[in-house]
Amino acid sequence: MPSGVILAFFAYALYSCCDAITKGFGSGNLSVHEIAFWAGLFSFIPAIFTRPKNERWIDFWRMRHPWLVNLRSAVGVLGNMSVIFAFTTIPLTDTYSITFLGPIFIVILSVIFLKETVSPQRWFFLAMSFVGMLLVVRPGFRELQLGHLMALSAAMLGAVATTILRRVAPHEKRVSLIGLPLGYIVIVNGIWMIPDFVMPTWQEFGLFLVIGGLGGTGNVLFINATRSARASEVAPVQYSQIAWALIFGAVFFQEYPDLIAYAGLAVVVVFGIMNVVSGGARIRIFSRLSPFGPATVAAEIAKPIEAGEDRPETDRRG
Repeated sequence: MPSGVILAFFAYALYSCCDAITKGFGSGNLSVHEIAFWAGLFSFIPAIFTRPKNERWIDFWRMRHPWLVNLRSAVGVLGNMSVIFAFTTIPLTDTYSITFLGPIFIVILSVIFLKETVSPQRWFFLAMSFVGMLLVVRPGFRELQLGHLMALSAAMLGAVATTILRRVAPHEKRVSLIGLPLGYIVIVNGIWMIPDFVMPTWQEFGLFLVIGGLGGTGNVLFINATRSARASEVAPVQYSQIAWALIFGAVFFQEYPDLIAYAGLAVVVVFGIMNVVSGGARIRIFSRLSPFGPATVAAEIAKPIEAGEDRPETDRRG
């Protein structure tokens, strides 16, 4: 197994730990805006240490496509709040199964705006992933909550952010692509949390620090993973988060999916991986808009992917 794949497994495990901690805040007194604010603020700490050596944070405002970069950041605020609301209100497995629909929306946007061609085989794999999600959530057979809608919103917004990123990453500084979205999250949520502000306890501050530390470590591992392995090898590893969702959900939140949900999760994983590794497919690593997950490091990997590292498995490694 390539070392990059092993690093990716550890990175996604750390991201899942951050997601589980975020879900734990749902039982407290902090609003979604305040959770997003503190998580984003502490995420600046690891972001500082992942800055490219040839760039300066003071130059983050120098952009070639300011409207697109700011649009991605604005979309990020909404997606960030959506995914946090989902994690704190519905089971982890539900959130993951819905947010993993992101690649479907990415493909649709790529066809419309980037004029890419998608094979019937890939459309079938994507459709089966959607069927798997329906088996997990089962609308019409169980009560849907606002959190399910927010998870779907996060998937769609993440697709928009990823599509914009693919357009601007080759031309923009990475400090802009990383720092500006975090700045939007902190400033916007900092304003919106004022009416319902509750001072976090020292324990909660400690958990936010853990989120920043684990997420930052995951970012470093993920960047190194994408530099030492092909995207087609790294991208399928994101589905390992389903396993972590099952473990954390059962151990910490007493969430136990039924047999139909297990079958749906299996369909999501199998066809999601088949979509990623299908011959000739353009590999995309989905940006989920969490301040401590792949959205933060997507800017780091998008530029080399656009330059040609994103190749089918039959190609020679660059």
